[in-house]
Amino acid sequence: MLPSPSSSPRAILEDRLNFDVAPPKKRKTFLLTPPKESPISRKRLAKQSTQGNSRKRAKVCEPADGNIENETEEEDSNLFEESDDEEVKLEPTMLWSRTRRTVFNAYSMLASASPHTYKNLDVSTRPILQSFVSSLKTDAYTCQSLNTTSFLTPPYACSYSNAAKSGGRPLLAVATEEGTVQIITTSKRKPWEPELTRTILQPHTNGVFDVKWDRSDSQIVTCSGDHSSRITSVERNVITHGLHGHDSTVKTAAWDPTNDSLLATGGRDGTICLWDLRNSSTKSADGVSILSPVIVIADAHEDPTKPKARKSKKHTPMPKTVTSLIYPEGEPYGLVSSGAFDGILRFWDLRKLETPRKSRLTKPKPPSALFSSPTDPTTLNGSKRSRGIISLVQGSGPTAGLVFGMGQDSRIHTYALSTLTPQPMGFAEDAMHASSFYVGLSLSPCGNWLACGASSPKSSTFLFEVTGAGRSGGHVEVHPAVELQGQKGEIGAVDWADGCLATCADDGMVRVWRPDVEVYQQCQEDPDEAQWEWYWSKQVR
Repeated sequence: MLPSPSSSPRAILEDRLNFDVAPPKKRKTFLLTPPKESPISRKRLAKQSTQGNSRKRAKVCEPADGNIENETEEEDSNLFEESDDEEVKLEPTMLWSRTRRTVFNAYSMLASASPHTYKNLDVSTRPILQSFVSSLKTDAYTCQSLNTTSFLTPPYACSYSNAAKSGGRPLLAVATEEGTVQIITTSKRKPWEPELTRTILQPHTNGVFDVKWDRSDSQIVTCSGDHSSRITSVERNVITHGLHGHDSTVKTAAWDPTNDSLLATGGRDGTICLWDLRNSSTKSADGVSILSPVIVIADAHEDPTKPKARKSKKHTPMPKTVTSLIYPEGEPYGLVSSGAFDGILRFWDLRKLETPRKSRLTKPKPPSALFSSPTDPTTLNGSKRSRGIISLVQGSGPTAGLVFGMGQDSRIHTYALSTLTPQPMGFAEDAMHASSFYVGLSLSPCGNWLACGASSPKSSTFLFEVTGAGRSGGHVEVHPAVELQGQKGEIGAVDWADGCLATCADDGMVRVWRPDVEVYQQCQEDPDEAQWEWYWSKQVR
């Protein structure tokens, strides 16, 4: 069980609420400021303003002689053609208007393009990332502790429902250090509107390190430090299954995308367990079905070419932790795993995983991976030793066919899904550090953006545009990350929904970020005033 923050975050959040009882402040209205014009340009505007009764009359200043009619259309056009070579300075409000149009065009092209045309779609979505903001009042959610001796509890993992990722109700499951899971509705609301009632589940009494929704969003799986996983019905708030098969902390879980009864878990004992909820089980005293794994892959990330270290009374070799699992798209019988000791990914064919029976002549051998990554990308950037992969996410849309892995070398590595071969394009920032195995990685539903947390002392979330990672051939420009600041402590779990991003920090807070160009414009123009109501994105330089 991870230690809680040494100091209570009560003082940090004492003056923050999820809603404000005071009426909302009126937003400032910014009108476009016309550029300075010559007397001739004023004459032209005066002529245009007098044409048609339906047009609004423009207020212009006439020259001292008042001789407007002496100028001809031909002279006006010549004068304007000559002025095209001069440098024209746009007012800040005109630049923001252009930025809004750029973001709108990017949204429109993403919405109209099919997944098959994503790779040929040459449009930058970076302006959308730069417009992410978070309200101090309505986008902050506290992870309230059930213990009377503490106020908040640190969140360890979070996951949006499948419906939230496709534009439905944004239900966010947040797993905490106390073994609870809090279901929070993160819909956008007004400052005077209260937070909707949240559902609190208690599947464990120890820390929960991963939480995942099943395909139907009717149940969730939780992985805990008590060496077990639990299946909980969200609608009934009842634990239905207990999964017991690991000898240490269960680190990660993944649902089979084609069957709600099948899932896989990985733990610190280096084991991958495959489960079938339809399997026969025994009932516990409280009516929970206790299951055993269908298949056990022991020492999943041990090197099969090296002899296994012998155990002794003085020295017991540490198992290689399984850190993340994904079911690859297009491979209904496949499973990809990552480990804590190197950047090698392994692909498992679930149809060939048969544990041999013991016999007098031969000892049972663990199942072997179908294939693995040919090289370790964590050793290709000046590192003297291998570093583990913390989290895996699968590409979609423009990044389909790729796997992204957050490495402990503070880099996001890219793999080809078909062969697990590391790709030359990676993503990193000098300010981004991932020194612990609790920093999360998440891909947006559109497949264009990656979000990852960071270890202390940098309390930030970093956003990367990864659209170009799926393009073959040619030089692809990698832009600097967009940084989200506004929380304290390590930013661990992150997850995307349609139109928003949730980030969890050690200060017991969950913050939601949304793209809003108009608010971002106000924050840039008057940051001293905006800091009392908003956090906004910053570009890493």
